[in-house]
Amino acid sequence: MEIFINNHASVPIYEQISSQIKAMIISGELKSGEALPSIRGLAKSLHISVLTVQKAYDHLQEDGFIETTAGKGCFVSAQNQDFYLEEQQKKIEMHFTEAIDIAKVSGIKLESLQSLLALLYEEE
Repeated sequence: MEIFINNHASVPIYEQISSQIKAMIISGELKSGEALPSIRGLAKSLHISVLTVQKAYDHLQEDGFIETTAGKGCFVSAQNQDFYLEEQQKKIEMHFTEAIDIAKVSGIKLESLQSLLALLYEEE
């Protein structure tokens, strides 16, 4: 897991960390149940305060992205799967909306769009 910190950014470091971890979870790069680096380990590798990493992890836990088990560490939450699916559905809706707009302008009928979608979906 690679996290990049920009010391010159206006965004606080803990937010940079939490947003990058969220992005990795949403993209599927970090899977449900996967262990995150220890707070001390991540702080050491990023050359930042342990308190900064703790704050980032606290925010991730509040948002339901990670779970902390005493004595074992922090893990990607199983609950994030629903959130991940919701985010993916939003992306699909955006693309569908764009395709529908193009089809309407071009005079392509709904039935043709449905057939094309079915064909492309079954191709995979």
